[in-house]
Amino acid sequence: MNPVITLTKPKKSQKTMNKNNLSLHLLLLLLTISLPSTQSDDDLIDQICKKTPFYDLCTSTLKSNADPQNTDTKGLAGVMAGILLSNATDTLSYIRGQISETSDPQMERVLAYCAELYIPVVKYNLPQAIDALSKGRFEFASDGISDAAKQADACEKKLSGPLKLSPLSERNRLLHSLSDVAVAIVKLLLKGLIK
Repeated sequence: MNPVITLTKPKKSQKTMNKNNLSLHLLLLLLTISLPSTQSDDDLIDQICKKTPFYDLCTSTLKSNADPQNTDTKGLAGVMAGILLSNATDTLSYIRGQISETSDPQMERVLAYCAELYIPVVKYNLPQAIDALSKGRFEFASDGISDAAKQADACEKKLSGPLKLSPLSERNRLLHSLSDVAVAIVKLLLKGLIK
């Protein structure tokens, strides 16, 4: 006589538990795989930013804008240069807006002067520096990025009185600081200190 084997379907709760266990295991596996790279990206950002003049600005900017595809020093330098270009572009737009709103001829002259300083930074200097950075021409990139700080400083020197304490003044200082951070990162590439 052949014994009768009966197969019983697992109860619904067992199926759910098996699916939940599988989901949990997959989630843990994904976390295990992704956490070390995130940690090492943060470590690299921290290591790089310690070598810049504005550590807090550097870490907050890079950690919130870093591209997961470009997490080496060259990629992070590119991210910082891109943020610098975005900031300069926004400042130029702000200046143009202020020119159209002012009725004070002296203020209009100062703002026009600042716009003339920012235009080549936005249209030529920073885009060329970013391109040079991507091609490994780090010295040229450093020079182009430095120009942004120089132009922001020249604009700042022209400001006086209430303009000296204006949002434009704050923007000039931020642009200068971002430029200093970007140049410091590019110099790490030039020196080959951090790959």
